[in-house]
Amino acid sequence: MIGTILKSAAIGGAVTMCVALGLVASQRPDMSAATQGEGLDFSEILGRTMSAPEPRAVPMRDGYGLQTRAYGEAGPLVVMVHGSGWNGLQFNDLARALSGRARVLVPDLRGHGAKPGRRGDVDHIGQLEEDLADLIAAEAQPAQKVILLGHSSGGGLVVRMAGGAYGDRMDGAILLAPFLSHKAPTTRANSGGWARPLLRRIIGLSILNTFRITALNHLPVITFSFPSQVLDGPLGHLATSHYSFRLNTSYAPRGDYQADIAALPRFLLIAGSADEAMDAAAYAPLLTSINDGGQVLTVDGVGHLAIVDAPETLAAITGFLDEL
Repeated sequence: MIGTILKSAAIGGAVTMCVALGLVASQRPDMSAATQGEGLDFSEILGRTMSAPEPRAVPMRDGYGLQTRAYGEAGPLVVMVHGSGWNGLQFNDLARALSGRARVLVPDLRGHGAKPGRRGDVDHIGQLEEDLADLIAAEAQPAQKVILLGHSSGGGLVVRMAGGAYGDRMDGAILLAPFLSHKAPTTRANSGGWARPLLRRIIGLSILNTFRITALNHLPVITFSFPSQVLDGPLGHLATSHYSFRLNTSYAPRGDYQADIAALPRFLLIAGSADEAMDAAAYAPLLTSINDGGQVLTVDGVGHLAIVDAPETLAAITGFLDEL
């Protein structure tokens, strides 16, 4: 009887893995799609004159040099986590504006920017959290308050970190139009056309990972719809147009995203009513039902990328830092 049960379980597991492999093989990314979409408005970024500090390499536990720009010298430590596909330069103006009241660090996450390591990839799921923890350990002073600020997927990474092994490293969180989950009511379909996920491949790889099979986690599972004006412009070499399964998984809250939200320390969430990728009106009902330790602000008429540099965003962040 026991032998029959074990044999049935083995057959069932083998069938499940075959189905998973079929799902993985059934989809391949269309890399040309990265130049065909107009999901987000990059006009303000493209029109900006960029004068930023030179990055320096902060060594991580595996020896990788995390490219990090520093602004300011005194006050709480604010680590800014950029959104999907882009890099830390998106925070240049905001970091400068806050540098008089905080020590601001802006990394190009592993897999991104001018020195990505392997563009669009990391070594294992969870490595982005490890890097943020290593950056904080290297740069924070004793008793210094640590605030993580993230935009879009960067906000999702901050939420993920709150619910993980390094959640105690932050004293506060600032979330700018954060990506919480494709299942969350705050996320528009395919993030408003910005993201093109390969859902069958993601499902197949997720199944394989439940069996601890990770050999295919390097495969790309999502592409981003950068306008051609970005890819062909002076900052085009800094764009990252696709992610592996392990990077994409590392960059968002866990499957139980509500548990990660519940683990957030005191937080401030800001989103624009004209956000192309997220439904700003859905944030407050969701978060206040899970975590009563924060404030949600909606800025009228502001889009997904523009929320970073909106005057209302700077004012709200300044107030949040002062209260801490």
